[in-house]
Amino acid sequence: MVKHSVLIGACLMLLACSNATQPNLYQRLGAEDGINAMVDGLLYEIEHDQRIVHHFADSDIGRFHAKLAEQLCQLTGGPCHYSGSTMQESHTGFNISLADYDALVEGLIKVMQRQQISITDQNALLALLAPMYKDISYR
Repeated sequence: MVKHSVLIGACLMLLACSNATQPNLYQRLGAEDGINAMVDGLLYEIEHDQRIVHHFADSDIGRFHAKLAEQLCQLTGGPCHYSGSTMQESHTGFNISLADYDALVEGLIKVMQRQQISITDQNALLALLAPMYKDISYR
């Protein structure tokens, strides 16, 4: 019986150690450099998408970049703490529709594909962002 307990304990320790060394989503996205590249790419997509660019006409792009990178860092398990406004506060009055939201997501997917982020990690990030829709869109 003692041998089984030791064996089970050793197996549990190995499992705990192997899980601890697995990179989180933040790391799999390329950590700070990867997140910044993703935000840069998304800004490019927004700038060239006539469906949504007007929503950003009066935005402080530098602040937008910094806060989005900070938010993505926190959401994906990075060391950052998002210090911006809530999604509802920052999107009030913009009249963002589902089509607008979808256009932004489409741009993000293009960026992730260009960065050769795995489908699994793309889906993991999109799953973290999807619940924000209700706070961003007016319909």
